[in-house]
Amino acid sequence: MQKGKPFIRYSIVAIVIVAGFIVFGTQKENSPAYSPRDYAEIVQSGVLRAVTEYNAISYHINRDTLQGFDYELLNAFASDKHLKLEITPEMSFEKRLAGVTKGKYDLLATGTVITSQSKDTLLFTRPLTLSKQVLVQRKPENKQDSTYIRSQLDLAHKQLHVIKGSPALLRLHNLISEIADTIYIQEVEQYGPEQLLAMVAGKDIDYAVCDESIARSLQERFPNLDINTAISFTQFYAWGVNKHSPALLDTLNHWLERYSKTASYKKLYNKYF
Repeated sequence: MQKGKPFIRYSIVAIVIVAGFIVFGTQKENSPAYSPRDYAEIVQSGVLRAVTEYNAISYHINRDTLQGFDYELLNAFASDKHLKLEITPEMSFEKRLAGVTKGKYDLLATGTVITSQSKDTLLFTRPLTLSKQVLVQRKPENKQDSTYIRSQLDLAHKQLHVIKGSPALLRLHNLISEIADTIYIQEVEQYGPEQLLAMVAGKDIDYAVCDESIARSLQERFPNLDINTAISFTQFYAWGVNKHSPALLDTLNHWLERYSKTASYKKLYNKYF
């Protein structure tokens, strides 16, 4: 991957985000000894530990206030169950997944696509949203712009930047087989979707793959971006818990079933989608 000044610039952005987490008191546990907990143990401790991603949909800082669909929904759940909520933002999908499977976190509280592969690792709640993976590229400068992708077939021999460990990788490998040609995939570990969109908009890279909901929420900030080429079909997104936490899953599902019918939930959903 390119290592020049643009990447230094986006690293600075990442550092600023981390500094914001510290300012707002986001806590990370220091003890290396963890084991998966089910709902009874969580209630006994009085603390629900969740991990999420810092992005425009899940969890972010807006004018000195923590916001986000997943953050606000999870906060409502914790409040209703009289639990103290501890949220850790983690940009790496692999680290989020490992944290839940090892028991460091009780809940993966960011919209995660439900696939046969992801269901082998986690138990998923009822679907929270529908979305798909899209190609992020710049709008064509003219009709002869050779960098603009008009169909999935045009992806042959192009380099796509994807967050390391993202579920989109499975779809991209399937797409390589479907078009019977090579697509170069560059996995990015240190950045989240917002940084990838900024890099495409700034011409530091040409293409990225991102969740459509997140990309659409950032379109006003990056008006030169095009996100109209789908990479995947529309899929279900949900929260995930450890395979050893079936009671926590049942509690979340029963609560989500009830809360999703309230005016508060409809207001929250419309705020972000």
